[in-house]
Amino acid sequence: MPHLTLKDGDRLYYEVHGSGPPLLLVAGLGGVGAFWKEHVPVFAESFTVVLHDHRGTGRSSPSQIDYSVEQMSDDLLQLLDHLEIKCAGLIGHSTGGAIGQTLALDQPDRIGKLVLSATWSAADDYFKRLFQVRGEILSEGGVEAYVRSNAVFMFPPHWIRDKLALMLPGEKDAISAFPKPEIMLSRIRGILKFDRRDDLGAIRSPVLVIGARDDITTPAYFSEELGRLIPNAETLFLETGGHFFPLVEGAAFRKHTLAFLTHD
Repeated sequence: MPHLTLKDGDRLYYEVHGSGPPLLLVAGLGGVGAFWKEHVPVFAESFTVVLHDHRGTGRSSPSQIDYSVEQMSDDLLQLLDHLEIKCAGLIGHSTGGAIGQTLALDQPDRIGKLVLSATWSAADDYFKRLFQVRGEILSEGGVEAYVRSNAVFMFPPHWIRDKLALMLPGEKDAISAFPKPEIMLSRIRGILKFDRRDDLGAIRSPVLVIGARDDITTPAYFSEELGRLIPNAETLFLETGGHFFPLVEGAAFRKHTLAFLTHD
């Protein structure tokens, strides 16, 4: 699969699947496009699906830079330019939703329908504490402790109870593929600085805000706030699924997002 050489010489891994109107699938803090693996075949039946590994993650350059949501958004904008995509729909999960907000505000002609999944507009004290703790797990406990702790932050208890044996091979893969800790710590610092709450009223893209009631990483009140502040946004919640509800409740996630994306 191809790479894009960014303006500063770093490389961005990306994939393109299917045909139809362009649809960007943008992953969260982990940054790896494979987050969307289960969904790509379905979305690709109706859309040209574009996904990428954020800089510093996966098969993109392991850059030790000062990460920010603005920088991540600019990387994605360069990918749009490279692929000669004038305007695309976007599904952004968590940090990917922060990227989606940024592009919808700063490049409004480039973003069509926007799905904001388990995301936030500005860090509050709860969010800061949670990510400070996650950063301390990584810096003091190491990569293995960080990856093993992810399940508690990302999945509902019943999922871990029932699926732990199936999760263990994926954890081993995640540990072996994990970027240098300083890259992830810089990414955490970058998302904690993100704050576009006061700008949300300027978003003109049609927006679906979707969350899970039992998400402890980006609690439901973040989605409720986005729904209030973005003009004419639709807001809906799944009762369960945790922060990774697109994986836990994949069929429901696709049902709701496809209905929004394909409705005229």
